[in-house]
Amino acid sequence: MMDIRELEKSALQIRKNLLKLCTKEVIHIGGDLSIADVMTVLWLYQMKYNPADPKDEGRDRFVLSKGHASAVTGFCQAALGCFSAGDVFKEYAQDGGRFSMHSCNLVNPFVEVSTGSLGHGFPVACGIAAGLRLKGNKMSRVYTVMGDGEQSEGSIWEAAMNAVHYKLGNLVAIVDFNGLEADGALADVTALGDIAAKYRAFGWNVVELDGNNVAKIKDAFDSLPSADSGIPTVLVCHTVKGKGVPFMENQVRYHAGKITQEQFDEAASLLDQVFNEKWSA
Repeated sequence: MMDIRELEKSALQIRKNLLKLCTKEVIHIGGDLSIADVMTVLWLYQMKYNPADPKDEGRDRFVLSKGHASAVTGFCQAALGCFSAGDVFKEYAQDGGRFSMHSCNLVNPFVEVSTGSLGHGFPVACGIAAGLRLKGNKMSRVYTVMGDGEQSEGSIWEAAMNAVHYKLGNLVAIVDFNGLEADGALADVTALGDIAAKYRAFGWNVVELDGNNVAKIKDAFDSLPSADSGIPTVLVCHTVKGKGVPFMENQVRYHAGKITQEQFDEAASLLDQVFNEKWSA
């Protein structure tokens, strides 16, 4: 099982992979980078998932409700051994490829549910969690990652209400709360107020944390109630859009786009420097 240093090193490589891909294709780089730490810990530490058997009934399930974070999902799955990072680079946005700006289970067996339209993945995750309960599976969890802008969708709150009603303690929702969406600052587009308080009002177990701190993320997963509990959990992860790359951080323009090779070299060098300074001390 990976320790903090190993997880941070994996997150570093995943960030560099994302940036390298961003020199070749348009990806949702800002949101990929904001959720990269959470996704790294989720896939490489927390989830029960065997790449050799992606349909194992005992597996944990993952639904990317924030469908545009498909690139970071692909690189996390590659790090786990579902395929190689080279496959992602080679096939991304190519005809017949398994990887694109939204995840699709018609071409990629490691994708549980095809997603893209915001507000859809979370209700599906609730349905999967309810299905596992009906099957008598008390050990598997369902994890779903949502964006903060996505919280303005009415389907999100219908699902939140039903998850509590049906006592889906096997459901773990993760909100990438970076404060920005495609059209600007969340507070200016659809101000949601205190998201954590809203989930508490619906009856959820709510954990707020620094979503760019690997140790805090690991602690949050380690502290989850048992999968057979009766109260769903939401992790409200306070993150920075474009995290780790100064010229991208908190910049709406990097919701999606490409970068130059020079920008990649600058960003990759800085990421390496920050990691090395922390772990060589």
